[in-house]
Amino acid sequence: MPPNTIPRVEAQSIGPLSAQTGVNIETIRYYERIGLLPAPPRTRGGRRIYSAEHRRRLVFIRRMRELGFPIESVRALLGMVDGGHACADVHALTVRHLDDMRRRIGDLTRVAAILEDMADRCATGETPGCPIVEALSPD
Repeated sequence: MPPNTIPRVEAQSIGPLSAQTGVNIETIRYYERIGLLPAPPRTRGGRRIYSAEHRRRLVFIRRMRELGFPIESVRALLGMVDGGHACADVHALTVRHLDDMRRRIGDLTRVAAILEDMADRCATGETPGCPIVEALSPD
């Protein structure tokens, strides 16, 4: 089997599903509770039995989260997928996320410059007090 390929399994319990998808068991249960992942059928003994569709959806959710999509955006996109929305709707959601990511990158770049400046001033040991503590302390 090629690397990074998830084997096709039609029915499995939560442990193997977690191992195959890289999603923590508690996270899988959380996604069920909030409605991102449909509740699977249960055996007579009460064990959840997940299908290949559960696995595909879980991998999709995990990948969106890795790309930084917030839960509500994941929910919206899954709704589009489930409801047969047009590609334009998916595109619009993705562009909004991209714009947000670019804004956050700009914010983080500015914060990194400020922290670097504070660390440089503190590294000399010549400044009375600590510029880092002063900059982070409330007025």
